[in-house]
Amino acid sequence: MTSRPVIAVDLGGTKIRAGVVTGGRVTNVHSAPTPARLGASSVLDAVADLVARALTAVAPHDQAPLLLAVGSAGVIDPDSGLVISATDALPGWAGTNLITELQHRTRLSVRVVNDVHAHTLGEASYGASATARDSLLVAVGTGIGAGVICNGRLVTGRHAAAGHLGHMPSSLAAGLPCPCGGAGHLEAIASGPAVLNEYRRAGGRATSSSAAELAEQAREGDATAREAFATAGRALGSALGGVANILSPEVIVLSGGLVQAGDLWWPHLEQAFAEELIPAVRGLSAQRAQLGADAALIGAASLWDGATTEIEESQ
Repeated sequence: MTSRPVIAVDLGGTKIRAGVVTGGRVTNVHSAPTPARLGASSVLDAVADLVARALTAVAPHDQAPLLLAVGSAGVIDPDSGLVISATDALPGWAGTNLITELQHRTRLSVRVVNDVHAHTLGEASYGASATARDSLLVAVGTGIGAGVICNGRLVTGRHAAAGHLGHMPSSLAAGLPCPCGGAGHLEAIASGPAVLNEYRRAGGRATSSSAAELAEQAREGDATAREAFATAGRALGSALGGVANILSPEVIVLSGGLVQAGDLWWPHLEQAFAEELIPAVRGLSAQRAQLGADAALIGAASLWDGATTEIEESQ
């Protein structure tokens, strides 16, 4: 990774973080809620404000030229900077050109990538998959996204949409509506909101408002809550086993809020994963991400490092 300081931004549907990344070390981090409902222009203004605050930590002799890197929610074309599509969490985000808009607001050189892809690059640079040439990162939270590193390169695909693991079919989600508008997808049974929905479908008392709260109920003896986490783990584990058979990665890294469910979820995932593996890839296991919230900042910054950020387009 470049030793020059890079201002890096992790732009999500609910929160924006910005900080200075130098050689994989993150400092002077600032954050703010994403003003999503106010529209794209307000979100971009909020990013520019956080960038200006982060810049206060960059010494004057380091400021020629300054670099900005952004990992953003949505399907992002890393070459043009265009947001190809986005969910309702960011109304009006689709069609925004992040490079053009942020260069105008910050007067910095800008590179952009999808936020989960940025997270993937971070773990591949300094985290759980740093020693692997071929790896898969899966982020499991409000949604389910993934990033693929093949021969040391991030694969974004022909439409910059590679990694939408949450929208592959899952037999355990048969008939269940998915946030994408489809049905029967993995995200409808294995994401954080899906665990709550499964709990309620099974007759659980609807007092929890998040998967984290439901995990506490499960640990306090709520058998229905425990089964909801087990179902989510089995669904994701089975899907990951199938993907492992296709990609044959050296490492699979799991991140996101649902990983915090720990033994309510992880053993069921591991069992279902192992049961799907073909003989050639048996022995492969999933492991936890190491960099936490800083992974996306570190990964975005690596877009300015030519040795680790070549982006391979599937043909």
